[in-house]
Amino acid sequence: MKLLNALFRSPTARPALVASAALLVSATLQAATPAAPAFKADIARGQQLAAACMACHTADGTRGAPANPILQGQHPEYIVKQLAEFKSGKRRNAIMQGLAAGLSEEDMKHIAAFYASKPAPKGFAGNKDTVALGEAIWRGGIKAKGVPACAACHGPAGSGIPAQYPRIAGQHAAYTEAQMNAFRLGERANNAQMMTIAGKMNEREIKAVSDFAAGLR
Repeated sequence: MKLLNALFRSPTARPALVASAALLVSATLQAATPAAPAFKADIARGQQLAAACMACHTADGTRGAPANPILQGQHPEYIVKQLAEFKSGKRRNAIMQGLAAGLSEEDMKHIAAFYASKPAPKGFAGNKDTVALGEAIWRGGIKAKGVPACAACHGPAGSGIPAQYPRIAGQHAAYTEAQMNAFRLGERANNAQMMTIAGKMNEREIKAVSDFAAGLR
C-alpha cells in the first residue's frame, strides 16, 4: 500500500497508473455487459416486406416474367448485396432503387431470407443450336479472348458462391443475357470483373452461355 501511495504521489508515474486504472474499469464493464444477441432473419417478416416485390417477382420469387430475375433459391447474401447497391445507387434501376430506398439493412436480410428459404428452380436451355457453344464457354471460357470459364466463379452446376457470385442455374436466359449485355456496354457497373469479362464477348457468345446456364441443374 505504501508503494502504491508513493507511485500515485509521483508526477511521472501518476498518468500511467490512471490510464491503467481506466482500462481496468472499462474491461470490467465490458465483461459485465451481456453481448447483444446475434441477428436472425425472420422469414415471415421477409414475406410481409416482400409484398411490394411480388408484382414483378411473383408471390414466391419463382419464374415470373423473363425480364425479371428469379429470386427463389438465390443466396441471401447476394440478394442483400444487390438491394444495398440499388439503395446506394451503385446499381441503377429506377424501380428497384425506389423500392430499396426505404429498406433498412435488417429489412433486406428478412426479404433475402424469405426468397432463399425456397428451393432453387429448375430451368431448361431453349436453343439446341447454341448449346455446344454455351457449354464450351461455361466449362472452358474463350482462351483467345482471355475470357475465363464461367464455372470458375459460378460453379460447375451454376450454384454460385454466396455474396460474390449469384446462382445462375435455372435463371431466365433472357435476364442473364440482358445483365451480361448491360455489363458489356457499361450500363451496369457494380461488378468490375463482370464488366471486363462481358466486354470481351460478343452478343452471340453471351446469348449462348446465358441459354446454357438456364438449363443447368
